[in-house]
Amino acid sequence: GASARTGGMTGLASGLYLGAVTHARLKPRHHRMRYRVFMLLLDLDELGRLDGLLRLFGHRRFALTSFHEADHLDGSGSCLKAQVEAHLEAAAIAHGGPIKMLCMPRILGAVFNPLTVYFCHRLDGALSAILYEVTNTFGERHIYLIPVEGRGPITQTCDKTFYVSPFMDMDLTYAFRIRAPGEAVSIVIDVHDAEGHVMGAAFSGIRRELTDRSLLRAWLSHPLMTLGVMAAIHWEALKIWRKGGRLRTRPAPPATSVTFVHGVRARAA
Repeated sequence: GASARTGGMTGLASGLYLGAVTHARLKPRHHRMRYRVFMLLLDLDELGRLDGLLRLFGHRRFALTSFHEADHLDGSGSCLKAQVEAHLEAAAIAHGGPIKMLCMPRILGAVFNPLTVYFCHRLDGALSAILYEVTNTFGERHIYLIPVEGRGPITQTCDKTFYVSPFMDMDLTYAFRIRAPGEAVSIVIDVHDAEGHVMGAAFSGIRRELTDRSLLRAWLSHPLMTLGVMAAIHWEALKIWRKGGRLRTRPAPPATSVTFVHGVRARAA
């Protein structure tokens, strides 16, 4: 309804999404995992306001849930909106509207975001690009920046250029299917090799207003979320290895921190 679009009683564009992450590996052995998480959708223009409004959310300070720019993009702690807009400018992608990022917050100071998604809007409010920020368990980070055309469900593709899992080859293609945040959000990533579908990963969540009450309820139902995500990743890696998964050597990270996707432009499905 209207509350999801307008931010409800608080008037905030930012929100909270309760949902689950699923991973399904199709070969060489079938393997599946699912864990419940909550994510914040943060309008980068609202960070200061959120810090003032909420006791259980802190911007650059310790709180039950908090957000620090240094956990993202170049790690410098400088303005994230300016960093994203510089990438959009370099790729000649229209911008000037809101930039909203979907991520897991720090919980009691601890954070790990395998994937952070930035929804970048033009001045007229239309979505112009999605920036995918991928962080591996080695603390390395890479950006895929893909333009969007049209409205509605979004499908995008790009070649993998950044090492993530020791069980996955580098010669792979990502196919993204995105439902932009509203009353619900979904991020679906299918991974293909030359012979077909290798694995799929997804997050889907339902929007809640971002309030101290909703943050407390989300935390009470996911108190060890950050540690749980890290534990799940390593536990699942052990199980894959025991099933006969072959370890790949970690290559050097890409020479540039951003993969700009040109040519095959993303489109509304």
